[in-house]
Amino acid sequence: MSDCLFCKIVAGEIPCTKVKEDDDYLAFRDISPQAPTHVLAIPKQHVPSLNEADDDAMLGGLVLFARDVAVEEGLAEDGYRVVLNTMAGAGQTVFHIHAHVLGGRAMGWPPG
Repeated sequence: MSDCLFCKIVAGEIPCTKVKEDDDYLAFRDISPQAPTHVLAIPKQHVPSLNEADDDAMLGGLVLFARDVAVEEGLAEDGYRVVLNTMAGAGQTVFHIHAHVLGGRAMGWPPG
């Protein structure tokens, strides 16, 4: 999608601090981190939000990719959070489905 920020990152048109990449997914550091570790994991395929997602394999792959990012970032033993914000009312600001991988500090509950 030509006007999507994350599609431009995937295409290499906008730089990012890449953490992990494979054929289907990309992970990069959030520019406004909310935890000591805050990485965004995205599919390279454009899907605006969880509301439009209909590919079980892509969604499952995204969650497993986010888990792998957490492991590689050293978060697995102490714990981490994976968050999918859906639509503006929940805090989604870029309309390309993405998972926030957060860790490196204690997480409160409820989250919002």
